[in-house]
Amino acid sequence: MNQVKYASAPSFIDSPPKKITQKYEEIFYPESDGNPMADNTLQFHWIMTIEGNLESLFRDKDDVFVAGDLLWYPVEGCPEIRQAPDVLVAFGRPKGNRGSYKQWSEDNIPLQVVFEILSPGNRAGEMERKFTFYEQYGVEEYYIYDPGRGKLEGWMRNGKQLTTIAKMKGWVSPLLGIRFELVDGELELYHPTGKRFVGYVELTEQQEHERVLAEAQLVLAEGRADSAELRAEKERNERVLAEQRAEKERQRAEKERNERVLAEQRAEKERHEKESALQRAEQERHRNERLIAQLQALGIKPQL
Repeated sequence: MNQVKYASAPSFIDSPPKKITQKYEEIFYPESDGNPMADNTLQFHWIMTIEGNLESLFRDKDDVFVAGDLLWYPVEGCPEIRQAPDVLVAFGRPKGNRGSYKQWSEDNIPLQVVFEILSPGNRAGEMERKFTFYEQYGVEEYYIYDPGRGKLEGWMRNGKQLTTIAKMKGWVSPLLGIRFELVDGELELYHPTGKRFVGYVELTEQQEHERVLAEAQLVLAEGRADSAELRAEKERNERVLAEQRAEKERQRAEKERNERVLAEQRAEKERHEKESALQRAEQERHRNERLIAQLQALGIKPQL
């Protein structure tokens, strides 16, 4: 791809802006330049496709701002210094609605990536002025696609200049991570995952499908959580019942043990009582025998 040489910066950039006499907060910054977003349906299709897919790509990044056809004011107090890229990306800035991108209100962070989609109404002088503007005010990556001619061009910042990307086919954007292809003049863009950029309608359908799928997964997850909670409650109740049964069994075993101890104590008492009775009987017998012997020794015959 031949490098396109652009003319020098337009006069409003080369020469210092006119002296501002009123306070900055009183200066009016229009939110429209009076030009339509697109001159035809083909240009509109590509603007919406690129902007919509980039929105989808960075939807989980709260600090990436993506927009289309939004006026960019890089210099406070100079509302005449402005451009409205067809698609723009600003890293380090929060999402949200804006009437324009006033750089001094955005932590002085310039737009880092811009896309321009050409239409037959674009003129060389206009594109030269845009190139110089983007080069001067800090754009890191600049891409132009002409769908009518099937031409794709890109530039990367090198110091203070934007230098041509020699080969755009297969080029991967360092900031966006997307891959560029040009097949028979038709631009194809691919997410870092390899998924191809799709048209606005298809993208909307995909997002709706993903939303419905996410909601279904959430319902399933909540259902699984509820089931898990019910299972846990059931297991807890079963543990309580098992503990109650175990305690009841322990009490029954304790009662049986106590009853055995009491029975053994009663049996032991009865045995002792029997032994005592036998001892008393034996003692009585011995006493009687001694008494009989004493009587006989005295010549007395005892009466039995």
